[in-house]
Amino acid sequence: MNFFDGKILAFDKPYRATSFSEVGHLRWLLTKRMTGCKIRVGHAGTLDPLATGTLIICTGRATRIIESLQTHTKEYIAEVRLGETTASYDLEHPVDQTYPTEHITEAMVREVLHSLEGDIMQIPPAYSACKINGDRAYQLARNGEEVPLKAKPVRVEEIELLEMRLPDYLKIRVVCGKGTYIRSIGRDIGERLGSGAHLLSLRRTRVGDIRVEDCWKMEDFERWLEGQTLETEPPSGPIPSEFPFLTPANCLGEEPLTNLG
Repeated sequence: MNFFDGKILAFDKPYRATSFSEVGHLRWLLTKRMTGCKIRVGHAGTLDPLATGTLIICTGRATRIIESLQTHTKEYIAEVRLGETTASYDLEHPVDQTYPTEHITEAMVREVLHSLEGDIMQIPPAYSACKINGDRAYQLARNGEEVPLKAKPVRVEEIELLEMRLPDYLKIRVVCGKGTYIRSIGRDIGERLGSGAHLLSLRRTRVGDIRVEDCWKMEDFERWLEGQTLETEPPSGPIPSEFPFLTPANCLGEEPLTNLG
């Protein structure tokens, strides 16, 4: 098995792990098995620490197509608490204000969700990886500094109402494009309902055609890797346009190997 020639993997990122830490752990596993040989590893789209689900990680030559993979449509399942807000729009920070919810009706909820579909302008959360004059927004926010983020265009293909328990709970499925913050969608739902809102949970269930069911648990990948013989020399020759997508099923021979590009 040669990870230098480019492999694409997807991991089910656990709660509170960072995307950076998952990349670092995979790099450490590969480097250890390859007797210290350094290898390029990177992810194709950050997941918030409090979010779980599909995180695509590329190795070796496949890191060249990370930007392309980031453009793929994503699907999320989010739980929303109405009537409360937090500084981060999720549970990373405590509730900072409460709002009335008794006026909210099912018709209002459905109208608001529909209003957030399509090409919209969205202000990212202050606690985000957006850059402001070279600094990450979350670093400025944690330092108590002003975070002047501007609205940017994003594409929301669909928002489906999966469950509703009024006056204060929604569960939604969101299909969206690159750069969309589901935490901001939660915030906007609350504001447009004349209340407040924040996320209770967030799970990325799909990136392009890669489903969370195709993902590795890091501990399962580590066990599988122990049984592999890894090459320690980078390949020569032209760089391909597609790379093998390693899933638990195809690595165990239950499904055929596919390529992504």
